[in-house]
Amino acid sequence: MAYAVGGNARIRTNIAAQNAYNALDTSAKDISLRQLRLSTGKRINNAADDVAGYITSRALSARNGSLKASLKAVGDAQNSSYIIMDSLENIGDLLNSIKSNVATAASGAMGTDEKVALAKAAYRLVQQVQTVVSSTVFGGRQLIDGTFSADFVIGTMANHNLLTLAVDLTTNNVDFNVESNNFDLNSLNVSSFGGVSGLDMNVFNNVSSTDLGIFSKGSIGQTLLSLAHAIDNVSKVASYVGGVVNRLDSQEVIINSQIVNYNAAISRIEDSDVAKEQLELVKSQFLQNASLSSLTQANQNTQAFLQLLQR
Repeated sequence: MAYAVGGNARIRTNIAAQNAYNALDTSAKDISLRQLRLSTGKRINNAADDVAGYITSRALSARNGSLKASLKAVGDAQNSSYIIMDSLENIGDLLNSIKSNVATAASGAMGTDEKVALAKAAYRLVQQVQTVVSSTVFGGRQLIDGTFSADFVIGTMANHNLLTLAVDLTTNNVDFNVESNNFDLNSLNVSSFGGVSGLDMNVFNNVSSTDLGIFSKGSIGQTLLSLAHAIDNVSKVASYVGGVVNRLDSQEVIINSQIVNYNAAISRIEDSDVAKEQLELVKSQFLQNASLSSLTQANQNTQAFLQLLQR
């Protein structure tokens, strides 16, 4: 704190000039500070500006970075899930078409040749099911061949433990609510298609005029029932994935909200109030000009006392 002192006749120590200089130095530093805050838009430009605020803002920024990474993981999980649901929808439509062929073949108006043609047409759809399974890929991994399982990091706790959401499409996932717990869509490779034990989709290609096989009068009813169960099981798996998507959508909303709230908190701590800084800058500039004038006058005071020494 500066004090106005008397004894200005002591010219060896020009106290008035020193006070004016100190005030000038203080106002110049304050001008530099205000200009820095206005040019960067930040009130805290280094740890010395606000020790507690610096720690808090850095912690919030780190948390925000984790949230943004989690949001990206949620997006990856959503992409995978949407691809899976679209493929299952497509397979469900193919199965309905296959079942329609079988139902048509069950009509007494159909002859042997017609039944064989319907079986071969159904087998072409079976091949398309396999094509859909094989081409449902994301991130270099097959999604619905019965092997896909992944944990997506969708958030972190306060102690930095990871919060994960599992997408499990392995054949033994009991959450599918499929009775046999052996849901598999590899129609050209397995004898248990769509979780239906004994449903081998390859046998559609074995129907011939000499052996109608699953299209025979005694077997076609079981074929229809098995396909109905397979369609139901595909729907159950799609519903499981749909539930996962609902969770992901909810998590995406909350993470976006949290990111906005953290940004607002960081802004309140770090960002400068432009109007206030401009006001303080004008004040410091005025004090700078006044200090310069005072310093000039204080330096001239000694000249008056030196005249006493003139002869």
